[in-house]
Amino acid sequence: MGKLNKEVLDLIEGKNFASFATIDENGYPHVTITWIDHDGDTILINTTTARAKFKNVKNNSKIGIAIYSNENPYRSAYIKGKVIGFDYENADAHIDKLAKKYLNLDKYPWRGNEKRVIIKIEPIKIVS
Repeated sequence: MGKLNKEVLDLIEGKNFASFATIDENGYPHVTITWIDHDGDTILINTTTARAKFKNVKNNSKIGIAIYSNENPYRSAYIKGKVIGFDYENADAHIDKLAKKYLNLDKYPWRGNEKRVIIKIEPIKIVS
């Protein structure tokens, strides 16, 4: 497992967006811009079970992430990894935590009836 060094942790903990790449059922890349978090060396992506990225990682656990500083896009990190699990139980509280980080709101404002999930990712290779 790859260790998240200080530079990568600073990017993840900052108010920076990540490009999250998955592989669709036809073998093509699917890339979305997303909020990002971590728990130790595990990367966390929060989404709904209806989104393509969730469906894709259920079928193919290989992912790629590019994260860059909003202040200086040349300060960046690239991560290859694999999905190691899903957390449904804590996903609603986690999206509120991310709303605080990215929007400075206590509650995620676009919550509907969707079922949320945290995608847990083990970094395999990290370039920063």
